[in-house]
Amino acid sequence: MYKIKTYNKISKIGLVAFDDKYTVGDEVENADGAIVRSAALHDVEFPASLKAIARAGAGTNNIPIERCSEQGIVVFNTPGANANAVKELVIAGMLISSRRVVPAIEWAKTLKGQGDEVGKLVEKGKSAFAGPEIKGKTLGVIGLGAIGVLVANAANHLGMTVYGYDPYLSVNSAWNLTHNAVHIYDINEIFKKCDYITVHVPLLDSTKNMINKDSLAMMKDGVRILNFARAGLVNSSDIKAALESGKVAAYVTDFPTDEVLDVDGVIAIPHLGASTPESEDNCAAMAAKELIDYIENGNITNSVNLPEIAMPRSSEKRICVIHKNIPNMLNSITGIVAKNNVNIENMLNKSRGDFAYTILDVSGIDENEITETLSAVDGIIRIRII
Repeated sequence: MYKIKTYNKISKIGLVAFDDKYTVGDEVENADGAIVRSAALHDVEFPASLKAIARAGAGTNNIPIERCSEQGIVVFNTPGANANAVKELVIAGMLISSRRVVPAIEWAKTLKGQGDEVGKLVEKGKSAFAGPEIKGKTLGVIGLGAIGVLVANAANHLGMTVYGYDPYLSVNSAWNLTHNAVHIYDINEIFKKCDYITVHVPLLDSTKNMINKDSLAMMKDGVRILNFARAGLVNSSDIKAALESGKVAAYVTDFPTDEVLDVDGVIAIPHLGASTPESEDNCAAMAAKELIDYIENGNITNSVNLPEIAMPRSSEKRICVIHKNIPNMLNSITGIVAKNNVNIENMLNKSRGDFAYTILDVSGIDENEITETLSAVDGIIRIRII
């Protein structure tokens, strides 16, 4: 019997993947796995039993990744599961920023009580809220992951010219991206050419404040910027100044900060990108699938701290070892297994940064002896035999 602890409210549709081998709930103790949405886990003490955490969503800022790695806890996310939901809101953001829909709606409310004059007042005042169509305009998509590709494709269908920038474009994304998108190799070209710019990259030291006074200075006058990724990608002071000067016509963000709230030209959405029932179902289902495959088979898919590694089972027993990525580690593991007269039928090893993961399908194993011997090896973090 396995135990899964849930943080936050997790979609029941996603949780149905756990069969009667699992106990699932927020009161579970000594869990084998955990599913979390937005709950902060940085101050949580994890039990020794915890093998994996799955984030039902893409961002993992709420999870102590480094500590998990040191403790041999695999951290998963669910890239692409909420991509369509975010894409739809990005497209909505482009439309409402262009046509000044939000201020127009607020203005219309002020006409309450004018009776038969409302129609005339509407016709008289509507010109203050005129804005351009998006068809025929240029969109720059920075980051062509699951969301960025969907945004680029949707914008192309809406008649926009799409420029895409991503120095780490994956083969999968390249296959899925519309052939009409222009692949840009210098991000400055996005800044210079585009009427609309949308960012879809993770918040890293290298991407923090990527939209700043210098990049803004390159942009067209009246550019519209959309940020549905992370607040820190856009420098708040610089975007405010650009809005005040008219350099930027609108800034749409799904990550409001105190500094940009109630600023003219800012459309602040309260992090609704993935807030759809379909997205929550998809994320929970993917998170459950990742946990099940890891707990039962040792396979790792969509981890943010360990290598992607999956191998069909070819024997009754499987040794799974999380270890430091240091010289001779693989020789040490296989040597110990061979010394214990264990036959290795299949093996896979991959590394990611400072950490590595080895799977060995074996036969003729004394589990206690192997576990004890391997545990004594310097650099081995966690051993499981399943």
